Amino acid sequence: MKLSADLQSALDASANAPSDADLARRAVGMLDLTSLNGDDSDRVVEDLCARAVTPVGPVAAVCVWPRFVPTARKALDGTPVKIATVVNFPTGEADAASVAAETRRAIADGADEIDVVLPYKAFIDGARTQPINVVKACREACGDKALMKVILESGAFPDADLLAWAARDAIAAGADFLKTSTGKTQPAATLPAAAVMLDSIYESGKPVGFKASGGIRDAAEAARYLALADHILGDGWATPQTFRFGASSLLDALLASAGHGEREGEREPAPAGGY
Repeated sequence: MKLSADLQSALDASANAPSDADLARRAVGMLDLTSLNGDDSDRVVEDLCARAVTPVGPVAAVCVWPRFVPTARKALDGTPVKIATVVNFPTGEADAASVAAETRRAIADGADEIDVVLPYKAFIDGARTQPINVVKACREACGDKALMKVILESGAFPDADLLAWAARDAIAAGADFLKTSTGKTQPAATLPAAAVMLDSIYESGKPVGFKASGGIRDAAEAARYLALADHILGDGWATPQTFRFGASSLLDALLASAGHGEREGEREPAPAGGY
């Protein structure tokens, strides 16, 4: 993805971002600990939730399939960890009415945050009204009851200009966060796409957050994303209220860097296809 000179400069500046224990502890609090596998079960979700309050503090949220929201709500009762779920996921091909209904059900079941997939294939093919109507329907269904993160599926976009256009439209439709990807397509999260999305947030002047999701598995890579956000939006902008990582195996890497568990490089490789 070809970037403007300013964004390429920001990307270059983040390339050698230091990764240390303090950064790892900071990143843990920004993590949406995620399991969106086809064979998930109540037990898998309960085990996921048991990991959500760590020796260095709680993660920001757990993200699970809608059918497991009640399980997560029960498991996390009494903790500050939010419950996130996905709608119109992963293909982004449902209509606005279906997305609104799915969103309302998830909130009724206890979801605090909704990660909705933009109909990105339609958007890339030239449609504008239908994809944004889906986002607006989700926004209306969320109301003031749930945070809405809009998944752009950035890896599917052929160029930076079209991705920026989608980001601007999602923000105009009421996105609380822009999110890179479902984790179900390749490429998933990339730093160049993150630069475009963060710049779109900056240009909007609106209080919109950013979520990097899909394939981020080590503390060094997390450090680069945080450095990029700091460069574009300012030191201190990235907090759990404005910045998230969507991942599963990243938690163990961050805890190891923070001095809890095995060091990076000593763990078994993450299984192929992990979120």
